[in-house]
Amino acid sequence: MEYRNLGASGLKVPVLSFGAATFGGQGPLFSAWGRSDAEEARRLIDICLDAGVTLFDTADVYSNGASEEILGAAIKGRRDKLLISTKTSLPMGDGPFDAGSSRHRLLGAIDASLRRLGTDYIDLLQLHAFDAGTPIAEVLYALDVLVRAGKVRYVGVSNFSGWQVMKSLDLAERHGWPRYVAHQVYYSLVGRDYEWELMPVGLDQGVGALVWSPLGWGRLTGKLRRGQPLPKDSRLHETAQWGPPVEDERLYRVIDVLDEVADETGKSVPQIAIAWLLTRPTVCSVIVGARNEVQLRDNLGAVGWSLSEEQIRRLDAASDVMPAYPYYPYRTQAGFARLNPKPV
Repeated sequence: MEYRNLGASGLKVPVLSFGAATFGGQGPLFSAWGRSDAEEARRLIDICLDAGVTLFDTADVYSNGASEEILGAAIKGRRDKLLISTKTSLPMGDGPFDAGSSRHRLLGAIDASLRRLGTDYIDLLQLHAFDAGTPIAEVLYALDVLVRAGKVRYVGVSNFSGWQVMKSLDLAERHGWPRYVAHQVYYSLVGRDYEWELMPVGLDQGVGALVWSPLGWGRLTGKLRRGQPLPKDSRLHETAQWGPPVEDERLYRVIDVLDEVADETGKSVPQIAIAWLLTRPTVCSVIVGARNEVQLRDNLGAVGWSLSEEQIRRLDAASDVMPAYPYYPYRTQAGFARLNPKPV
């Protein structure tokens, strides 16, 4: 297993990490993702640790806290051998204090996560969404309180826009508060919007990417093929409405090239999709999920080998789309391109 520094921090994380959203299986979305109980979770974690996967990602909203509880039970007695990443800010209920990133919410939410996880510290806390109703300074001060109290060691965000990340980093720098070192983002061969704004911010400011849904919300599992119906066992039947949309022609153009590279390398389609991500700037770790041991072992096979430069170029070309304004002139107009001679 390869390890990389998480952004501009000194924390070493494995290039593959495990997403515990499959633990618990409560509610229509998370039950479709997976229903692992503590016993199965412990077995999956054993496999991860044997492979050098030491970072485990969860969130309070996953199965209404059940994911954290099962993860906590599964790692009991070996807390010092792994890193825990969790997230908060999304609604956990309908009450006025059940969502957001206010000081009141954050302090209470972290204590609740610590209880569920059965630990006294979180290695990486990420805000699951930007809270436009709370001043950024209040959020950052609350995170500083948590870090100084020893309850949180590193902080990051998830699903923020570029200006939200940048303004937060500026305020943190000015006041000596903890800087975000990680951004958990959606990024895949069929979802490259991350490259337009957030990747340049990450490169400039030392914010590392933790990639969620590297298989394009289940579309790059190797089960989908041009001209064939959606397989009966695909979770897209139940979850497509919550995921990022992808145009059919673009999807199948990418799958066609993935199939070609799979034939050339002897690797699976998911392994190739993940390996491509590991070549991208700012990517520190790709979060893989698995409902069972077979899926997990296949995902773990994405490391220990490399795509050729020519294969990467073909995957780049098949997955490329014209970015939205104001980014497209930098690719289509010479004057704009000249100002950015090294496009991402």
